[in-house]
Amino acid sequence: MSFTNTSPFLSPTRSKKAALGTNPICVAAKGSSDNEQFVLDMATTAVAVGKIELQKRKGEAIPTGWAQDVNGHITTNASEAMTASCLMPLGGSEINSGYKGYGLAIMVELFCGILAGAAYGPNIRKWMTATTPANLGQCFIAVDPVCFAPEFGERLGDLIKFLRSMDPVDPAKPVLIAGDPEAEHKKS
Repeated sequence: MSFTNTSPFLSPTRSKKAALGTNPICVAAKGSSDNEQFVLDMATTAVAVGKIELQKRKGEAIPTGWAQDVNGHITTNASEAMTASCLMPLGGSEINSGYKGYGLAIMVELFCGILAGAAYGPNIRKWMTATTPANLGQCFIAVDPVCFAPEFGERLGDLIKFLRSMDPVDPAKPVLIAGDPEAEHKKS
């Protein structure tokens, strides 16, 4: 497991301004074979900043629930979103359980900022500011799963096989496991 805190971009539930970072979370586990692996690498915001930047460059709208404008209102305007630098938490607005993504962002701050003795939340320098050190914190947790479950690899492999064998909504798009899109991209 790996976590890091980042410059403030996430707006806490019911807030007009950003106070926490996108605070990525990564968890990886290997099953009994190479194609049986779980690799979750995600931000605690609804979307990464780069996706909004791409929409701005293309002159296209962003989906509802990705970002807020300078007044704290949900926006679909990519330029307004970049100006405000205020992303919605994973889940989006409160009605869609965005407070859960906000809670995950705080969890990362607990490990990476507060516990690590690094900067945290609004005390981290703003994105693209290089006049002061970022003083970001990281947390790495390594667990030997065999210490807890000797058949961990086989059990994970069994779960992954089961999930991948489920009937997809669209037969052209199989059921995904975290890490599958990245593994496919690596092949091409």
